[in-house]
Amino acid sequence: MSMRRLLFNLHLYAALIAGAFIFILGLTGSIMAFEQEIDHVLHWRLSYVKPQGRVLSVGEIGAAIENAFPGEPIGAYELSTAPNISYRAELNRGVVSIDPYTGKVRGVRRRADLVDQTLNYIHQIHLRLAIRRPFDPGKKIMSYAGVVMLFLLLSGVYLWWPYQRVTIQWERWSMRTWLDIHNAVGIFSFVFLLVLATTGVVIGFEEQTTPLFYRLTGSKPSNEPDVQILAPPGAKAITLDQALEIARAALPGAAPFEINVPQTKEPYYVRLRFSEDRTPGGRSRVTVDPYTGKVLFAESSRTAPAGRRMVNANRAIHTGDIFGIPSKTILSLASLMAVAQLVSGLAMWWKRRTVRKRVERSAVGA
Repeated sequence: MSMRRLLFNLHLYAALIAGAFIFILGLTGSIMAFEQEIDHVLHWRLSYVKPQGRVLSVGEIGAAIENAFPGEPIGAYELSTAPNISYRAELNRGVVSIDPYTGKVRGVRRRADLVDQTLNYIHQIHLRLAIRRPFDPGKKIMSYAGVVMLFLLLSGVYLWWPYQRVTIQWERWSMRTWLDIHNAVGIFSFVFLLVLATTGVVIGFEEQTTPLFYRLTGSKPSNEPDVQILAPPGAKAITLDQALEIARAALPGAAPFEINVPQTKEPYYVRLRFSEDRTPGGRSRVTVDPYTGKVLFAESSRTAPAGRRMVNANRAIHTGDIFGIPSKTILSLASLMAVAQLVSGLAMWWKRRTVRKRVERSAVGA
């Protein structure tokens, strides 16, 4: 058997074995690229506000929520860094959306919200087939599916190279038509799919790749200390707004987007993002003593250890967050191209199988 024939067979059977998982990766990945935007659109009454005048302080936002829901404790605040998106606060009943300009409560998103549950389920399917226990087998399956996808991409280019055909010949969905679709879609999306597969494999095997990044860069993780706050006798805690100002001063140029309401012995945990940090979770954080105002820990996405910055960059590339909407759109479409590749490949295999069976029946009849 020639090398080319062997590689063709490996390409075919690898696709048949892992195709369903790659199909799931592509379909769910195309949705996840716009997870936050989909959430906002489907909750548009809660999400969108009209920018007008001064943004209220967190203290004023808290007072408005207290007035609407007397006696109900607030666990944390999410402060939008976009002028047309509402602020949110976590309550026992759910997540409250509030207009940051007027203090008007726009509504409550219950914890059993169907949109939230659906998007989270899609996310978990993509990461681990929604199978976490025991030993997180779903993540291992999807990670190795990413490895198979890398093999399919590289072997596919090798098989295509002698012909270098990128045009599609329409023959009533014949095997030739499906082959042309497979070739054209594959070669035009190759670079983007290669980026998705490579960065996805790095994330899937993060227990091995993250330490490797640190070793390659000669850096070490900056672990946040586990602190317990003891209130000095007669001390009065600083306000949420004061804690936010301290966090801004600790990381100049970064915008806070999330802060907790400390429980007993807890500090303030503030999450921030710089203008280039387009990921919903941000990459910068500051811990503040609620009584002294002292910064207990600070890590900036710009000055974090090199290993951490490599991990962050890999994730931003994989999700498409690195350049915002344009890169999200490209990688979302690339994810769908993986689906198209599997569909066209399966169609070719089925056509070939049908023709072979017809020939065999004819031979038996003769």
